[in-house]
Amino acid sequence: MGKIFGYFSFLAIIISTLGLIGLSLFMTELRTKEIGIRKINGAKSFEIFFLLSKEYLLWVLISIIIASPIAWYVMNKWLQKFAYRINISWWVFATAGIIALLIALLTVSFQSYKAASKNPVEAMRYE
Repeated sequence: MGKIFGYFSFLAIIISTLGLIGLSLFMTELRTKEIGIRKINGAKSFEIFFLLSKEYLLWVLISIIIASPIAWYVMNKWLQKFAYRINISWWVFATAGIIALLIALLTVSFQSYKAASKNPVEAMRYE
């Protein structure tokens, strides 16, 4: 059972990462003209990278804040049914949140870097 849950967890992470890649690609394509105008007006690549990445990281952070108390409550109720009880530490949720933030950052950073390093003339030419 443990191996099956591990495989399905890995599969869920891969599917969610693919969805995040698709969403970031779609959003950078929509904002191509804005990125080009910002680059022409003197924005640095790091500023554009931060602009594109912060909205995704904010949504992931909000989802962690919402999901952590719910997960703690459900897990606490479930674990009370066992003869040998354990307490769930806060660091478990902190570690899971940090891993989720890192996965989201790595996923979105490729598209953000690609859009930030693109020549602004190319962005303005096709719009």
